[in-house]
Amino acid sequence: AGIGGPHPLKERRGFLDIRKEPGGVIQHSVSGEDLALINRLAKAELTAQQVYTFAVRLCDNEVDRDWERFGPEALEELGRLFEGKCGIFDHNWSAKEQTARLYKTEICQEAGVTLAGDACRFLKGYAYMLRNEKNSELIQEIEAGIKKEVSIGCSVTCRVCSICGQSGCSHLGGREYGGKLCFFTLTQPTDAYEWSFVAVPAQRKAGVIKAFGEEGGL
Repeated sequence: AGIGGPHPLKERRGFLDIRKEPGGVIQHSVSGEDLALINRLAKAELTAQQVYTFAVRLCDNEVDRDWERFGPEALEELGRLFEGKCGIFDHNWSAKEQTARLYKTEICQEAGVTLAGDACRFLKGYAYMLRNEKNSELIQEIEAGIKKEVSIGCSVTCRVCSICGQSGCSHLGGREYGGKLCFFTLTQPTDAYEWSFVAVPAQRKAGVIKAFGEEGGL
């Protein structure tokens, strides 16, 4: 699926592994509430002067170019799964690349209606990193808008067809059946295993990259 290195989840069968991109980096300033959440994850108590915080748009509920989308329950569950996960670079799972960590998430609503006909929502994650020499260049690039694209990797159990309500049917996404558009809703996330800064600007509204299990797959 184009992710830089094997992941234990890839070896499990019966799951749909996906990578959805892009999201964007959003400016955010640390507050007292943020600091309390951050210190729940830190081994030593940190001060506001020691940390740099920012937010990222992780994923949304819009129908993508592969005619797939996350449902509201999936977004909520992904929010819980992503909390505490470290960010990496270009899907490289080297420990030295794990610089920032998500300390909270929330579902945000924005103007407009999705292709599926419901209100536009997206999963927003709040991340922190230490203000030190190692991270100074990255902080400057975020502030300057150079590091501004992120993508996520996760696993879900199935995708549900908008036409028949089944998983694994013969309907084709993007086609109309009886005047009704076919698309698939990704449901029941089982893991959120990465969020990554991407060096090359990602294409807006990019689709889902899939890896199917050998047995019990979708």
